[in-house]
Amino acid sequence: MPSLTVPQTPRYVPALPTKENIQYADLAIIDLSKAATAEGRAELAVELREALTTHGFCYIINHGYTQAQNERMFDIADIPMSGVPEDEKRAYTGDSKKTGIFQGYKPRQYWHIDAGVRDQHEHYNCNRHVHSLMHPQALRPFLPDIDAFVRHNHHDILHKICRLMALSLELPEDTFVKLHDFDAPGVSYLRFMKYFPRSEEEEIQTKNVWMKGHTDFGSITLLWSQPVAALQIQTKEGWRWVKHIENAVLMNIGDSMEFLTGRFYKATIHRVVQPPIDQRGYTRLSMIYFSFLNDDVKLVPLMDSPVLQRVGVERRCEDDVAPTMKAWRVARISAYGASDLQKGKEPGIEEEVLNGIVVKHYN
Repeated sequence: MPSLTVPQTPRYVPALPTKENIQYADLAIIDLSKAATAEGRAELAVELREALTTHGFCYIINHGYTQAQNERMFDIADIPMSGVPEDEKRAYTGDSKKTGIFQGYKPRQYWHIDAGVRDQHEHYNCNRHVHSLMHPQALRPFLPDIDAFVRHNHHDILHKICRLMALSLELPEDTFVKLHDFDAPGVSYLRFMKYFPRSEEEEIQTKNVWMKGHTDFGSITLLWSQPVAALQIQTKEGWRWVKHIENAVLMNIGDSMEFLTGRFYKATIHRVVQPPIDQRGYTRLSMIYFSFLNDDVKLVPLMDSPVLQRVGVERRCEDDVAPTMKAWRVARISAYGASDLQKGKEPGIEEEVLNGIVVKHYN
C-alpha cells in the first residue's frame, strides 16, 4: 500500500531581501485569478499587452500555489545541489552542447562568461514528462511534488497566459494553447538553478556580470520570485533591478514568441549580476519553467492576427527560411557559452549567427 506520509525536506534558508537603495524596474502585476471569467480575461489581455510592449516582463500573482507550497518547492529545488554526491551528479550530467537539450545537471564552470572566467552556477534540468527519465536517488521521493509543480506551471499558469496573449492579438483564445501542447514533441522543462558567490578577482574580470545580457530563446519563461537581487532587465532608462515579490512568478517572453508576433512583442534583454552588498556571500536558488512551442512550429508571424495586420510586422528572417522551434532551440542551446562571439557594430554588444539569424549578447 502506498505511503500516505509526505516526505520531509531539509530547509533551504535564503538571504533576507536587500535593504540597499537600488533602482527597480516598474513592472506590471497580472492577477491571474481574474482569468476565471471571460470579462476578466478581456481585462487582463489589455494589461498583458501593455506590460509586454513596455518592458516584456511582468509579475503573475494569485496563480494557484500557496506560500507553503512555494516554500516546499524551494526546499526540493535545493536537493539536487546540496543532497546529491558529486560522483552521482556526474552520472546525471547532460551535454547540451552536443544534444541541444537541457536535461540533468549543468555543472559549474561549464560556460565561458568573459575574460577567461567561467560560470559559478549549477543547474538540474527536468523534462516536463518528469517520470520519463531517471533522477538522482535523493530526489526520487519528491518526484510526485515535482510532477505536480510542472503540470501546474504548464496547465494552470502558462496556458492561462497563452489565452491572454491570444486575446491581446485578437486571435482565437486557444491559439497559443495548441502551440504549447503538453504531450506534443517538444522540450518545455523545469530548471532548479543555484548561483554560488565568486571570488573578488572574478568579479573584477567580469565587471560583476554573472550572466551576460541575453534573451530567452523559448516562448514564455516563468521564474518563481526569490529574495536575492541579481536579475536586471534592460529598459529605456538603462539596466534596472527586478524586485522580489513574495510568492509571485516573473513572466517574460523569448525569441520564439517574438518571431510569431513579428516583434510586436519583443524578447527583453536581461542579465544576472553580483547581488547588492548586504546579500553577497549567499547562494541564490531559482526555479524556472522554460516553455517552448511544439517542435514542429515554424517561427513565422501569425498574420491571421488583426492586431499584427494593423501595426505591421518586423521579420527576423524571410518566411521560407524561418527555422522551426526545434531547429532554433537546438542551435541556441548548442552554441550558448561555447561559441566564439564576434564584436558587434554597437558598443558593448557581441554577436553570433545561428541559422542565418543574428543573435546578440549584451556585455
